[in-house]
Formats: sequence, C-alpha cells, structure tokens
Amino acid sequence: MASLPLPGFIINRLRAAWRLPAVQALSLQVLAALVLWLLLLLWGYVKPSAPASIGIAVLMQGAIAALLARWRKLAVWWWIIQFVFPLSLFLAVTLQLPPIVYLIAFLMLFVLYWHTFRTQVPYYPSTFAVWDAVAQLLPADRAVRVVDIGSGLGGFVLNLASRRPDSEIMGVELAPLPWLVSWLRAHMSKSRGRFIRADYAALDFSQYDAVFAYLSPAAMSALWDKAQTEMRPGSLLLSNEFMIEHHAADLVIQTEQMRTPLYAWYI
Repeated sequence: MASLPLPGFIINRLRAAWRLPAVQALSLQVLAALVLWLLLLLWGYVKPSAPASIGIAVLMQGAIAALLARWRKLAVWWWIIQFVFPLSLFLAVTLQLPPIVYLIAFLMLFVLYWHTFRTQVPYYPSTFAVWDAVAQLLPADRAVRVVDIGSGLGGFVLNLASRRPDSEIMGVELAPLPWLVSWLRAHMSKSRGRFIRADYAALDFSQYDAVFAYLSPAAMSALWDKAQTEMRPGSLLLSNEFMIEHHAADLVIQTEQMRTPLYAWYI
C-alpha cells in the first residue's frame, strides 16, 4: 500500500486535530481575540476620549468566544468554559497568586479530568431521580450484571448496589481521583458495588445485562457501535441525557424530578 503524500498526511492530521473540541475551543479564543481587537480599534475611532476598560474587554472576549462556541455547536459546557477562561486569566494576573496555587490547581484538575481531552467526556454526575428510573427498568425476578461506564464518584453504583444486593453492580472510571473516591466510598460503606480504573472501551459489554452511560454527544456514536457489536440480545443500553443520532430510543423517560431524560435501547 502506497504511503500518503506528505501534504495529504499533514492535512489529514490537521483535520483530525480540528475535530477535537478542545482544539476548536482554543482556536475560537484566538479568533475572539482578533474580533475584540477590531472592535476596540473601531471604538477608539468612535470614542477616542473614552477608551474601554480592561475589565470590559475581558468580558467581551469571553462573550465573543462563547458565542463562537455556540455557533460551532460545541457542547454547552464549552460555552461556559469559553466565557470564564479570559476572566480566569485576568483574575490570576491581577491577584498575583503564588506559583504553588497554580500547581495545586493543575494537579487537581489533571487527576479529575485525566483523559477528557482524548475521550471528550467531562465529569458530570447523574441524579437520584435517574438512578431510580434505571432501577425500575431492570428485571426484578433475577440477578443482573450492570456496569456504569464513566462512574465518576460512584453515586449510581453505590445506590443501585444497595437496592439490588442479589446483583453485580460495577463502575468503570478512567480518571484517578474520581476512581479513588468511589473506591474509598465503597470500602468504607462495605458496599457490594465494585469499582475498577479502566477505559470502558476495553470492556467486553457481552458480560453485562445493562450498560449505563452518562458521557457526551461526542462519544455516543462509538458507544452505539460497541453496544451493537458486543451486547447480548435482550440486554439494555441506557444513556442519561444524550441520545444516539439516527437511532431512536425504545424508551424515553423523564419525570418531574429528572432534569435530563433517560434513553433506553433494547439490543
């Protein structure tokens, strides 16, 4: 097989990088800075005696970046990040915090979000109302094996394990800090819930009767392909908030207590 010409290889690598939301977000911040610079130049011509303050400029930078993220149809949390990022930098410079503060903040974010740049799945916890809806969907006449992929701090697994002592409930989490917290919670409460630190992509879904996910829109297509390939007939794929494009759910559950819908597919 002939190797790809160098320019084509570079173009394909750039396209792959551009598909990453973090790369798009950074690029949009740069574009927002250029737009802000043009606006400030225009303001200087219109109101030369009343230059815009630094604080106003920082807020405008964040607002423009957030609007650009919305235009690019990035997930809602990216809009928030885009708006807050310039303000955070401004406050960091203004407050003149000691370097150790930045190191501690970096390490905390690193162990919390770990591979979010690659997986595009941020930490975001589900709610008790969703756990209750999942529990009611599971067969009550037999033991089941359930896995929560991206289990975070372990609330869903611990709750379901207490409801279903006859069943095996497992959480899979890649980020070190959430996994450690969930493991300690299970150990201290003597829960039957089990937690492993791993990438759910390496799991064999055929081992489970139900797979519960609270991921992100970017991960849903790959999740569907994995479920179709590995899950047994009659097993249940559950997704909190995020649907799978082009594949209508068999059930959509949303009560007054649930802030997000629960989607269910019978494989």
